[in-house]
Amino acid sequence: MSETRITTTQTVWPALRYRDAHAAIDFLGRAFGFEKIAVYEDDGLVMHAQLALPASGGIMLGSDRDDSAISALPAGTGSVYVVVPDPDALYERARAAGATIVRGLVDEDYGSRGFTCTDPEGVLWSFGTYGGEA
Repeated sequence: MSETRITTTQTVWPALRYRDAHAAIDFLGRAFGFEKIAVYEDDGLVMHAQLALPASGGIMLGSDRDDSAISALPAGTGSVYVVVPDPDALYERARAAGATIVRGLVDEDYGSRGFTCTDPEGVLWSFGTYGGEA
């Protein structure tokens, strides 16, 4: 039996499909602060991209194509929640970058503060201070 080694502390990776993955990568950087870690392309399509949000984790994404492992998912769909230390500052950054605000900044009864928006293709992004129960 072989042993599997995990080489990163992040073990859950949201995966998203975009009609225009290049534009999504640019928007996610401008609006939310994601940094490009890797982008693999073939014939102009993003076959695989890995983006990281410092102190929060990362995502994978790619172009809408039939040979993707997640090809059954429509492009521009999904919902991602990201824990952030300063949702107020990120709210302003996202709004300035053109994110569509679905739910403005709110203080929840369970102690979180956050907001929800969509990117240009419609993926829902929620950001808040709630990091889950211990």
